[in-house]
Order: sequence, then structure tokens, then C-alpha cells
Amino acid sequence: MLVSLLALVSWISVVTVVPAHGAGTKPVIVQNNDPLVHFHGRWDPAPETWWGSTGFKLHVQGLSSLTLKLGNHTTSPWVQLGVSINYGSFNTVNVSTGTNEIPLSLPSGETNDNEASSTSIVRINVPGWQDNRLELEEIVLNAGAKLLPYTPSKINFQFIGDSLSAGQYLPQIVDQAWPFLIGENFKAEHLINAQPGIALSDILAYGNVHGMSYEYFVTEDTQYYYTDYHNFTTPWNFARDQPPATHVVIHIGANDSGNNVTADAFTQTYLEFLSRLRTIYHTQPFLIFTPWGWPQSDGTVSYYYQGRYEEIVNTRHALGDHDTFLVNTTGWVTYEDVFPDNMHPTIAGHVKIAGLFQQWLENWGLHPESEWATPV
Repeated sequence: MLVSLLALVSWISVVTVVPAHGAGTKPVIVQNNDPLVHFHGRWDPAPETWWGSTGFKLHVQGLSSLTLKLGNHTTSPWVQLGVSINYGSFNTVNVSTGTNEIPLSLPSGETNDNEASSTSIVRINVPGWQDNRLELEEIVLNAGAKLLPYTPSKINFQFIGDSLSAGQYLPQIVDQAWPFLIGENFKAEHLINAQPGIALSDILAYGNVHGMSYEYFVTEDTQYYYTDYHNFTTPWNFARDQPPATHVVIHIGANDSGNNVTADAFTQTYLEFLSRLRTIYHTQPFLIFTPWGWPQSDGTVSYYYQGRYEEIVNTRHALGDHDTFLVNTTGWVTYEDVFPDNMHPTIAGHVKIAGLFQQWLENWGLHPESEWATPV
């Protein structure tokens, strides 16, 4: 299982995009509000992306070329995209304001098990937690191409966290982080709201002017504060998350501890956060991670808020909420799994975490889908 997860992230390349060339006399123009484009994550009305992992999926018949036309609010000089063709590994592509042709070939060494198929699945996301603005004006397909409906998976993970979930310090950022790997390995949809430095408490923390207890309920990630033309927040309409999240996974608290939030205050904030989440996710399981801590070179591990996550889950149970579960991650991460200078998981560390969480999920009763919901 860990080997298959390693294979998922082993291929990394960076493609610098050049201006697109014509793909026939009558290219197919797809508007940025076309209902056959399956948007995921948090887009504002422009539409522009917020939060790492936000993007869209296309199911196309007869695809041979794909061009994105991007507006002036796209991050300058370029924004990093993750692009997957026919459920292959995600390839890094840099795009900028204007016209950008997206490479459609599979990574070297990969094969398409459905090479005879006339349809293609293209998945595109913005993996960065900063410099992650993509203003989508229109999508241009080759002449003769036909956009088809995309059927999402029955499983849709919602991950909530900080840098330990956002893939900070990884080349492909969130696309190599354990939440993303879990989604891929389960052939699931996945929404990831994770921001480095953010606390759960609504406090200023490492450049984040709000905490997750505020930010999760708005469209914008905390970078809005530094965006001159969009330095405000708007409520997020959770009805736009289609399909609705089926499992909510939360791993947070490191930055509360780092900013001296007391254990009692943190516990109270977490309980209030879960109560508010229950107004959106009425019966979905809440999977509450304990900290895996900060491993040291001498083999010791520094933990924070010990016993409080168990208390939070037990309190929810006492309130009658038996759909809240504790994921005990003690021992999951060792010094060999992290970058020595910042204690964040390496690529291999994220693969290990994903493998251990997959074992936990399967023991709990959730198993990967046997095939993707939209075949190619």
C-alpha cells in the first residue's frame, strides 16, 4: 500500500507554458460558468480560486488540445497548477495571464489503461497555499471536442488543517500532502482547507489575521488580507460543495499551541467549531486527529494539548453526537519522516501518514472505490 502511494507522487516535473497555437478552424469555447465543468473548492464569482487544491474537472470526448484563457487577477508572473490526465499523476504546469496551452501527454513511464477510449478526464487544481489565484475566463478545446458530464465519486473527503495538511515545503505542495494522497488512493473527491500558520482560534498567527474557526466559513483563504483588490471576505455557500462532503477530517492545533492559547481555551474553541460544523454536516463522520507531534533527533516527540482531543471527542459523545471519532496518530511520524530544519513531513513522510490513515479508515470500515466514478 505504501509502495502504491509512493508511486503516486514519485514523478515530478515542471513545464513552462508557451502561448497556445490554433487547434483547428472552429475551436470549442467553454464558458467559465458552463454547468458541465465540475468545479471543486472555493471559487469567488469572478471566478477566481482561493485555498490550495481548488480547481475543476473536465470529461471530454475527442480531446486533443486544451487551452486556458486567464484574466488579469491571475497570480503574476505565474501560478502553479497541478494537471492530471486520465487519473494519472499530477504534473506541475506554470500558467499566467492570457492564453495558456495545457500539455495533455501522460508523464514518462505512465500508461493509460483505456487508450482505446474516445474520452478523457482532465483534472486541474491550484496546489499552493499562497500565490494561488487563477482567474478563469474561458476554456478552449480543439475543434470536434465535446464536453460531457463528470460524475463525482460517492466519497468526498473534507480536510481541515494547517501547514501539516497543506503540504508546505513540498515541490507540488498540497498535491503531495497526505490529505490529497488519501483522496487519490480512495478514488474520491477531496476538498482541502488548510493554511500554514493558521490557528483554530480566531487570532493573529504567523501572518494569518484570522483563525480557522472564522476562515473555514468564508470563501477566501487568509491571503485575502494581502490582496489589494479583494481585501474582504464573503460567506461561503456550502451548497456549492457538490457532492456534499461525506467525511470531515480535522488536524489542527499546532499554531494555537505556538501562540500560547491555553488548553482550556483551545478545547472550548474546538467544541464550538464542531457545533457550528454540525449545522452544515448533520450526520457526516467527524474524524478528529490527535497531534503526531514534533519529533526530535534524540527520538523524543514533543506533543501539545495532550488529552484534550480525547476530551473533545468524549464531550461530543456526551452531547449525543456519536458520529465523532478520534484518530490517534501517536507514533505516526518520527524524525526520519520530517525535514530537520522545520519538523514538517517530507514527501515520504506524507506518504507514510497517508498509508497509516488509510489503514485506520479501512479498519474503521471505509474502503477505496474499486474504480473512478467517471470512466475513460
